[in-house]
Amino acid sequence: MKFKVRMFPIKTDRYIVIMNQDDADELGLLEGDRVRVIYNSRKSFVASIQIAMGMIGKGEIGITSCIGDVCEIIESSEVEVIPVAKPKSVEYIKKKLDGGKYTKDEIYSIIKDIVSNALNEIEITAFVLSSYLRGMDFDEIEWMTKAMIETGEILTFDRGIVVDKHSIGGVPGNKISLLIVPTVAAAGLLIPKTASRAITSASGTADTMEVFTNVNLHIDEIKEITEKVGGVIAWGGATEIAPADDKIIHVEYPLAIDPKPQLLASVMAKKGAIGAKYVVIDIPTGEGSKVPDVKMGRELANDFVEMGRRLNLNVTCALTYGGQPVGRAVGPALEAWEALKAMEERRGSASLLEKSLGIAGILFEMTGKTSDGYAYAKEIFNSGKTLEKFMEIVEAQGGEKIKADEIPIGDKVYKIKSNFEGAVVGVDNKAIVKIARTAGAPKDKGAGVYIHKKKGEIVKVGDDLITIYAEKDWKLDNAIEVAQREQPVLVSGMILEKYPSYRYV
Repeated sequence: MKFKVRMFPIKTDRYIVIMNQDDADELGLLEGDRVRVIYNSRKSFVASIQIAMGMIGKGEIGITSCIGDVCEIIESSEVEVIPVAKPKSVEYIKKKLDGGKYTKDEIYSIIKDIVSNALNEIEITAFVLSSYLRGMDFDEIEWMTKAMIETGEILTFDRGIVVDKHSIGGVPGNKISLLIVPTVAAAGLLIPKTASRAITSASGTADTMEVFTNVNLHIDEIKEITEKVGGVIAWGGATEIAPADDKIIHVEYPLAIDPKPQLLASVMAKKGAIGAKYVVIDIPTGEGSKVPDVKMGRELANDFVEMGRRLNLNVTCALTYGGQPVGRAVGPALEAWEALKAMEERRGSASLLEKSLGIAGILFEMTGKTSDGYAYAKEIFNSGKTLEKFMEIVEAQGGEKIKADEIPIGDKVYKIKSNFEGAVVGVDNKAIVKIARTAGAPKDKGAGVYIHKKKGEIVKVGDDLITIYAEKDWKLDNAIEVAQREQPVLVSGMILEKYPSYRYV
């Protein structure tokens, strides 16, 4: 059946077309069913249909602008629409929900259908839930990881040793890649770092790097810049590296789940696809992080190492302290400022420097650069080579040299002060993130939180605990309300509790 195209200025990562109810009835389609849209005589794509009354006429089909851009379809052009049956992979997902095990071909089929948009959002959600409820063994995770790599773009380098690092996330202020990448690149290794944007956090590495320069690089640009200056910090979503992963993460977010099979495959697929041979996985552990204790951290580390062995990747995991933010700044511009300030002054927050140089050091030891990686990384950092290389990377990605104090921060400011004298006994990761996001981060680059007092530090009455930054007054007001309700920094005297609690007479 042929239709006239109407373009709708809607940006979405899903392939959706809009149809009149009468036309849907004639084709025997219900909302959510699939159709193949054939254009330019031979080209086609598969999409789910949405039915709308009043906004689109009979004989018309609505196509979102993102599809039009990719497929080069224009207003009023003619397309043919053919109903498409559910793919076989839906049956495989049901099999796992019933407690079965995927075969290699079955899981390849699922991943290919996710990438080609043959599975709709509900079916992808069922796939994620099947992993969450039924789990996967190492064979299944290996097959899924390889399928993710092979259904996307793959980077190869003709020379040099390619390394990478990845954090499983869950800790605010984790801007360590901005120090690790230039330190490692300054030593002559190649580190094409593809990073994520924030989903639930106040700033992803890509959001922070974007304060300095362009992060929307294509895979050819990532290769070219890495070979030229040794490193890149780019947004992975601008590439087609392991594209199934982004679609899976999209459905995980509203469910607030991150099944271990998907976590392992997500990380390892992206490392494998960029040609890395040596990888360090940062696993933050502690209260308020994704991994609450060291025992669970070790179990996850063993899983990553096993997956690395199966994929011919040399993997080392670093269990790091995740009980409070890394450094003191949370939010894109604040984190950019803190990272650059540390590079400029060769000093900074102990947690930021120790973690950054420690992980860079592990990569140096893995590649045989030195037997004392931390000392080697510290030498590079203190010499100013980290700063010099960082600015090379910024310029190579299209940015300009800048000083830390020139980075614009939100001009709406409020300080939360201590009502007690004592010591900080805890900084609540989730509360800090909630305040920063309420203030406008990561969309408003200048919004965020600066933490003046961290765990173990002495506090006097009236001392600043945190400063909230925002770009809009109303967002600052909302963030203040959250901060007053959430108690992000807990101050207590040295005597926490008296037991027994009765009074002596």
